[in-house]
Amino acid sequence: MSAPGVLSFTQQGWEQVLAKVKWALVYLDAACAESLHWGCGSTRLLEAVGGPACHLREFEPAAVGGGAEQPKAVFVLSCLLKGRTVETLRDIICRSHFQYCVVVTAVNHAIHLTANHVPAAAAAELEGQPVFEQLEEKLCEWMGNMNYTAEVLHVPLLLAPVAPHLALTPAFASLFPLLPQDVHLLNSARPDKRRLGSLSEVDATALPPELLLQIRCLVSGLSSLCEHLGVREECFAVGSLSRIIAADLANYGPAKNRRKTATGRASVVFVDRTLDLTGAVGHHGDNLVEKIISVLPQLPGHTNDVMVNMVELTALQNEEKNQSMVAPGCLAQSNDPAARALWEALLSTKHKEAVMEVRRHLVEAASRENLPIKMSMGRATPGQLMSYIQLFKNNVKALVNHCGLLQLGLATVQTLKHLQTAKWDNFLAFERLLLQSIGESTMSVVLNQLLPMIKPLDQRTNDDYSPEELLILLIYIYSVSGEFTVDKNLGEAEEKVKKALAQVFCEESELSPLLQKITGCDSPIKLTFHKCKITTDELFASLRDIAGARNLMKQFKSVYVPGNHTHQASYKPLLKQVVEEIFNPERPDPVDIEHMSSGLTDLLKTGFSMFMKVSRPHPSDHPLLILFVVGGVTVSEAKMIKDLVPSLQPGAQVIVLSTRLLKPLNIPELLFATDRLHPDLGF
Repeated sequence: MSAPGVLSFTQQGWEQVLAKVKWALVYLDAACAESLHWGCGSTRLLEAVGGPACHLREFEPAAVGGGAEQPKAVFVLSCLLKGRTVETLRDIICRSHFQYCVVVTAVNHAIHLTANHVPAAAAAELEGQPVFEQLEEKLCEWMGNMNYTAEVLHVPLLLAPVAPHLALTPAFASLFPLLPQDVHLLNSARPDKRRLGSLSEVDATALPPELLLQIRCLVSGLSSLCEHLGVREECFAVGSLSRIIAADLANYGPAKNRRKTATGRASVVFVDRTLDLTGAVGHHGDNLVEKIISVLPQLPGHTNDVMVNMVELTALQNEEKNQSMVAPGCLAQSNDPAARALWEALLSTKHKEAVMEVRRHLVEAASRENLPIKMSMGRATPGQLMSYIQLFKNNVKALVNHCGLLQLGLATVQTLKHLQTAKWDNFLAFERLLLQSIGESTMSVVLNQLLPMIKPLDQRTNDDYSPEELLILLIYIYSVSGEFTVDKNLGEAEEKVKKALAQVFCEESELSPLLQKITGCDSPIKLTFHKCKITTDELFASLRDIAGARNLMKQFKSVYVPGNHTHQASYKPLLKQVVEEIFNPERPDPVDIEHMSSGLTDLLKTGFSMFMKVSRPHPSDHPLLILFVVGGVTVSEAKMIKDLVPSLQPGAQVIVLSTRLLKPLNIPELLFATDRLHPDLGF
């Protein structure tokens, strides 16, 4: 048995669910389906259900109920059992013939009490789990007989484990740090309270109830993870939303007893994504997986996986109408050890090596199956990889044996051939040019360089930038620049870019889902120039917020390294700076990595440390570092952290957690089209 980690935590949770599903109809919501997908795969669930028919359904209001021959149902849900979720449960059960219902929630009972406004003191006095018990009665009522069986239980299905060192939280994919403009919104929502001057003054009491509840749900899951890992955690934060989450975990009531008995120790460091969006929208990550998730279409209902077109392995012509007839492949290969080994290699190697690795795996698999393979050395090309994949086409046994590998192989080929992959290098070249310009000229000059690239639809070729891609470049410029002087020239340059961008929006023949959200219009006919101009004004207010995101930092003020006689200007990721500071051999008191005290003992320690020699907790004190990036992480960043930590402190272990796996296009969506303050909890 290997040491507990993110994979064993997820699998242990699913084992509890699988123990309940025999002969049942199973309803999953999207976030739990994603956890299953990366943790143990749907085949594992289908085996546990048994029977010839497929008994998996999506949990949604229109879901088909159970017939007379389906008396048992299991609902696996990532959210609080309240509001719309309970209404959907009721509707499905009322139109079914169930006699036995099990409801699994990823949120523990303590948070359900908070959601139902039960004060902490009263909650501590309660016997049993009244919220769950009341719902069990309701389930029996909806099934139509109080003697039928109903069960409601909590299983912490928080994570989608992408690799041993990297896991994501699908239920919190839209959680994103706050910006200075959000402070104005918070102030206007609390006119009778003290005005907040900046993000540094925002604490849990200032947040809207739904955002605070969302954070509590996340904290409940993270506490369960720490329990599984057998660690007592010290919490640290870089950034304002991270500070609120870290404080909430440090002072989380149900964790007090577990911490007393834990034998291991860990540092949990939360970092706000908004402090460095350069890494999230940049194209400098030399990683094949990053390109795959950026160019292939998203797997429906998922935030972290893609669809791989599998038609090439069938007798059908590879035409658009046939692509929907064959189920898509994907990247998650949780039940196939060989494919999983290749996937983990792809995550941790550079682009060129990764393509060679795919070739090596295909050659070995073909040799094992005695397929007539022609060996060739030199560069691995998409055509060469495709010729190897085609060998498996008419051999059903070989196809089944290596299905996972072939999905990753086809994902690689489709990415290498994709038009957007060719554009990746254009982005990279322009970003490098920007880095040089930023050091040598003012922001207005940099914006004027972008101006000729802003072209309306009728003037664009495949090599030109789409409206969404222009937003990515603008985010890059403002994030990497950081603070800049606002003068007349900048105002004029911004106005020109805004005007050009508004014109581009106006002339689009079709609005992408992102443009619809940003402009608030679902059709180009309704989109006037005036409306577009208002939109671009709002976009630039957010961009200025991004430029000022590190203003509150004392040490991590910049991600830009100016050039000199020997080196070109470059970008230094904030996450790299944070990790280097954590393992700084001098061990200075961290300036921007704030420790969150848990209760009175810690506060006393901090108080005494002002006039006595009391060592304050330091994030490098413990053998395990859990780094949680709030707002998403890229594959390259996760790889960089995984490689950097052991080089700075041999023997140290690191787990990277984040809300989602990022591709550049996610950031305009999270930044310009997401209500950060009011997540939809369904009630």
